[in-house]
Amino acid sequence: MTCSRVLRLAAPSILFGLLFSLGLSMPAQAAAAIDGKALNILWVLPFAGILLSIALMPLFTPSFWHHHYGKVAAFWSLCVIVPFALQFGSLPTGHALLEVALHEYIPFIILLFALFTVAGGVRLTGNLHGSPSLNTAMLFIGTVLASWMGTTGASMLMIRPLIRANDNRQHNVHVVIFFIFLVSNIGGALTPLGDPPLFLGFLKGVHFFWTTQALFMPTLVVVVVLLGVFYAIDSYLYRKEGIVKADPTPDSPISIEGGVNLILLGAVILAVLMSGTWKPGIEFSIFGVNVELQNLARDLLLLAIAFASLKLTEAQTRADNGFTWGPIVEVAKLFAGIFVTIIPAIAILRAGTDGALGGLVSLASNPDGSPNNAMYFWLAGGLSSFLDNAPTYLVFFNMASGDAATLMGPLATTLLAISAGAVFMGANSYIGNAPNFMVKAIAEEMSVKMPSFFGYMVWSCGILLPCFVLVTLLFFMF
Repeated sequence: MTCSRVLRLAAPSILFGLLFSLGLSMPAQAAAAIDGKALNILWVLPFAGILLSIALMPLFTPSFWHHHYGKVAAFWSLCVIVPFALQFGSLPTGHALLEVALHEYIPFIILLFALFTVAGGVRLTGNLHGSPSLNTAMLFIGTVLASWMGTTGASMLMIRPLIRANDNRQHNVHVVIFFIFLVSNIGGALTPLGDPPLFLGFLKGVHFFWTTQALFMPTLVVVVVLLGVFYAIDSYLYRKEGIVKADPTPDSPISIEGGVNLILLGAVILAVLMSGTWKPGIEFSIFGVNVELQNLARDLLLLAIAFASLKLTEAQTRADNGFTWGPIVEVAKLFAGIFVTIIPAIAILRAGTDGALGGLVSLASNPDGSPNNAMYFWLAGGLSSFLDNAPTYLVFFNMASGDAATLMGPLATTLLAISAGAVFMGANSYIGNAPNFMVKAIAEEMSVKMPSFFGYMVWSCGILLPCFVLVTLLFFMF
């Protein structure tokens, strides 16, 4: 990796790092969190602006977007940072940004960077032929892997072989769309390793295998339905195509290159698991933001693993794999903007019924004060479709009780609703979960004509929403 590539990738983290350094000199009394009760609905406009930019600009101004999406993300970020500084002061604003950087964005992008780098060094050689049976089998395998190596790791490992298997098909867009549904989202529901919201629950005290037991049946229902629908659609299109074009990938024996990265993927999983089980009780306070030793150790281990992968993997293997830094650079820049512009939205949600979205939050309770589990599922899921699903999960986790023992006991169905909504409905849009955008970027690099932001949502609304209605009726209505 060249120095310029490293700098491009690291630019958002460097920005947050400067805020970190700034925080060292700030007095502790400036660390009070910004009160969401003081924010009106207008503060959500920059977040809506970056969402609309992601949705519309690639469609109407593709050349400008391709060259300047980082500047667009920076513009919307400044639309939050500058008014925050003017209304609340520079120190509280710096604290809010520092908290997002240290607790959310930097760990988030480091984990994605590690999984993207390591999984991108594994190359399945040979040529698979994308029949409906093979495609369905590969989607199933990726779905199972997602809970154990993360949706990002499974997505990066499986997406390129699946696209190559279908590169002679006239119709292959639906294959990538169902891949996002299953491998990049729903498959990550069975362990805290699968998806960031569940990992945050694990850090809050939810037992590791509670997730596996509680979410197994809802996940099984959705996966079986989606695989069945996919097989029907793919079979119809396969028959409709008749004789496909010549396969651009030559036939050769199936084998794996870069096998050392499979060991490194295991190391990534162990590093993440370590941060949730090792509790040395050592932490550092930076401008009122606590950084725990186990999380710092995890991030350093992940960076070491990623650079070990770069060192140990043949450059030709990555080149033959079609590996480029473009997707992770795009995710790093856009999600830096999303994490900044989401600050007011999350603060308003944390204010509960006293915030500008109080009417929305109050829907999660029945008249007698008991939780409305169906609404928890749809509210947590609906917001996770567009907000980052990890902090959204935490908002509803804390709103429901905040105590893991209570949520695994008498409120177990409520925790199930929050967990399923946050993980499942991340598939509703390209930005609902980070792997979605990465898979889209990789597919486009490999000449798959992916639908626009709203075009994708036509697929997700038409196929996923009926599945989620079924989940509601089976698990949350009675």
